[in-house]
Amino acid sequence: MDAMLNDSPTAREIARALPLEAEANTWGEEIYFPIPVHMPLDDGAKELVDAGDLGYWPRGKAFCIFFGPTPISAPGEIRPASAVNIVGKVSGDPSPFKRVKDGDLVRVVAAT
Repeated sequence: MDAMLNDSPTAREIARALPLEAEANTWGEEIYFPIPVHMPLDDGAKELVDAGDLGYWPRGKAFCIFFGPTPISAPGEIRPASAVNIVGKVSGDPSPFKRVKDGDLVRVVAAT
């Protein structure tokens, strides 16, 4: 899947850490995994996100891919476990992420 990081301080730190490779954790329709980035919540941190948003979860020091409801989402919303910094967006339809299972290998690389 293609995605684009935004120009936030957190996204720039993630870009510097690329490439990333980890085993996926899933939580509802969210994929997350720990990364070697340590950033605080920023001023634009969100408690509700959109399908296709890429986030950084400071509590878990994790990269997150949101593509649908989580176990704590109310109808019609996508709610992370706690606030996340939005660091980018998936290009196109994020629904193929539904095929990712716990333990699947996930790679995040810079475009060449």
